[in-house]
Amino acid sequence: MNDIITGIMETARREPYRTALIDGRGRKISYGALAHRVEAVRAAMAATAAGQGVLFAVRPGVDAVVLALGSVAAGGTLVLADPGLAPDVLAARMTATRPGWVVAESILYTLSGPLRSLARRRGLLLPNLRDPLPGHAVRHLHTGSWLPGVPRGALSLSRVLRGVVPGDRADGQPKDLAGSRPEDRTEDPARDRVEPWDTTAGARPEGRAGERVEGSGEESHDRTQPPRESPSPNKDPQPEKSDMSGATAPDISEISPHQPAAVIFTSGTTARPRGVVHTRGSLAAGLDLFREAFPLGPGDVVHTDQLMLGLPALLAGATWSLPGGSDLAEELAARRATHTFAVPVHLDRLLRGTPKLPATLRYLLLGAAPAPAGVLRRAVGSGPQVLSVYAMTEALPIAIASAEEKLAYPEGDLMGVPLPGVGVRIADDGELFVSGPHLAQRYLGEEPLTEIATGDLARLDGDRLVLLGRKKDMILRDGVNIYPGLYEPAITALPGIAEAAVVGLADPETGDEEVVLAVVPAEGYDETLLRKALPEIMDAPAIPNRIETIHAFPRSGRADKLDRTALRELVTRRT
Repeated sequence: MNDIITGIMETARREPYRTALIDGRGRKISYGALAHRVEAVRAAMAATAAGQGVLFAVRPGVDAVVLALGSVAAGGTLVLADPGLAPDVLAARMTATRPGWVVAESILYTLSGPLRSLARRRGLLLPNLRDPLPGHAVRHLHTGSWLPGVPRGALSLSRVLRGVVPGDRADGQPKDLAGSRPEDRTEDPARDRVEPWDTTAGARPEGRAGERVEGSGEESHDRTQPPRESPSPNKDPQPEKSDMSGATAPDISEISPHQPAAVIFTSGTTARPRGVVHTRGSLAAGLDLFREAFPLGPGDVVHTDQLMLGLPALLAGATWSLPGGSDLAEELAARRATHTFAVPVHLDRLLRGTPKLPATLRYLLLGAAPAPAGVLRRAVGSGPQVLSVYAMTEALPIAIASAEEKLAYPEGDLMGVPLPGVGVRIADDGELFVSGPHLAQRYLGEEPLTEIATGDLARLDGDRLVLLGRKKDMILRDGVNIYPGLYEPAITALPGIAEAAVVGLADPETGDEEVVLAVVPAEGYDETLLRKALPEIMDAPAIPNRIETIHAFPRSGRADKLDRTALRELVTRRT
């Protein structure tokens, strides 16, 4: 498969009645209904989105899936924006990408506009999505009921799904974007089969003007438009080509797999924001690797809000179940999930309350941060097969290893055999470089990539990839390079250790570094026994100068990764 949109549409043609999505409230949407919604969004953004950026600020959910796929199907490039971005960060990203569309939730327009002062008093710093880059006109498409702050003339997802787009017929009447509807049919008796026009099992056919569209995130037809107001030359600058009359979206098959599909920013710097540019083809290659890494097909239910795990489910004809925000263990059981994803910190919390996961769950995927040995052991005992995914924004995924393999390999952080088609190269300084069809096309404004420097230090044990730590975290003592990742898994596996991290504190006079072992103690912790065990699992030059016990490691980001910079500062204050 060389295109994500084509692949999903092909699945819809094969299995139009099968359940594609389950939303946060448990409502089912068939593949046929999903394809219809994606096509409606594609047609609504016809011509104007092709080759343009689409600033995207919609929380994970059915609307987000539909809008993302529809935008890409129209030839647009998603520019993923965190709703909590500071205005100067957003402005830098807008300057770099200059998107022609903003796709966002109505509430974000309100909180960044009319209620901005109230939001700021509550500690919410939101960018002005209505006019994110002064002087640069954009079109708007919103999800949710119309609220004050939504730009005049913005498209409403609810109306788009009904086929209502202003001015798309010469006589001024709204056009039905979906064309003719399927004739009424009786439902197939199969358990998971729903009509292709249904948005929920048992719902009526969707999409005629004036009818309510279930699950669109909007309450009713009459709340999707703002009150009538007189035009003002000082309000809402529109793109030069604001009339959509006669616009036709490019056919899906006409768009090259080399067309950029998403720009994902990996840095919050305002001076030079670095955006990773993925094409429809590179994303499709990455999704194929996920599909091939573990069995996935019709009848499976993937419970996740992660796009790179949900989309493989759709490509395979499985069901993508979106979390509703309640207890994860309860949702896994209620949805009869077969696959799910978690970051190690969140999994640790889950397993402390639910040692045994539902019997339907066959695969538990871990990623985003290294998993301590204690978490891996509990995960193995919880029931499903546990797989650790090594990936980065520029190359998703790279390698996958089972929890059992990782626990049985204490000489570093075992990542497993690189996946088919993934090339790896170890540079002279030990840094890992990765290449393959799933590699991002380039960094925004830079030359095309042929391989990517991961920033990880690694070695090959046969054909298996072993990480030694981050290049920037390497410690230099007495002329010897010390790689924390080589020892941390083995230390964490010792009795009485919940987590362990090795950090270096530089001597400002000599440039040499003191080696400090920080540990989060578990039941049975004994520092004397730990000191006796270290020479058995660490090379002599790496033995720490001192050991610091810490109640909990500082963490950062959505994945709750270990914040080594903050940990160094914490340890330094104890010196």
